[in-house]
Amino acid sequence: MHVSYVTREGAAIEAVGGIDLQVPDKPGVGEIVVLLGPSGCGKSTVLKSVAGLLRPTRGEVRVGGQPVTGVGRDRGMVFQQYTSFGWLTVAENVGYGLRLAGVPKAQRQEQVEHYLQLVGLYDYRQLYPKSLSGGMKQRVAIARTLINRPRLLLMDEPFGALDPQTRWEMQTLLLEIARREDATIVLVTHDVSEAVYVGDTCYVLTPRPARIVERVEVPSFGDRTPALKAAPEFRAVEQALLARLYARLPGSAETVSR
Repeated sequence: MHVSYVTREGAAIEAVGGIDLQVPDKPGVGEIVVLLGPSGCGKSTVLKSVAGLLRPTRGEVRVGGQPVTGVGRDRGMVFQQYTSFGWLTVAENVGYGLRLAGVPKAQRQEQVEHYLQLVGLYDYRQLYPKSLSGGMKQRVAIARTLINRPRLLLMDEPFGALDPQTRWEMQTLLLEIARREDATIVLVTHDVSEAVYVGDTCYVLTPRPARIVERVEVPSFGDRTPALKAAPEFRAVEQALLARLYARLPGSAETVSR
């Protein structure tokens, strides 16, 4: 997959070049695939192409064997920016897609309650977004996306604006969603610690134009708690990924030698 865009001045800029990424569907096994790379490298462009928000200038994107030609219910996306509708309650936000799809009210309410319970917002269902913290707003976005049962849950640095404690809570929620909902999640991040904590597989990307330079299988650490991040085995994987990432940055010894 290759993606280019044109600036206002008319200059063509290659955002993504030579991406060959396959995320296998593993029924019965939730999985989190991480795209790890420096800020501005093209990670979000890759994700938007999978979502159908952008079209590759060369190559193609397929989901379930079918080419992606636009947005679809088989792919749901959660952004870093908060996207709740301010005039709707939490419950109405979560059920908005089902209402548009004509799902009967009783069935819709049952589904809304399930996903509000899943993300820990059932007791806040009658509140409006202005009353919610940043972490709670992202929980609304996740529930609103999951309720459509997408084949792929795409997440574009959704926890980047959160404080460390809330960020860890959301990372733990993501692990729970992958397990309980049998979800395949593709997460974009530049945070190496986050990639190791939540990821099953991590793809390391170069600076723009993004290319995959390495695929890393993250070990299973058992119970993932805040204490894990200080464990020697966790730090070893984290340091190895940092080395791979920094080796591709401009000015690094490996980059200069090339």
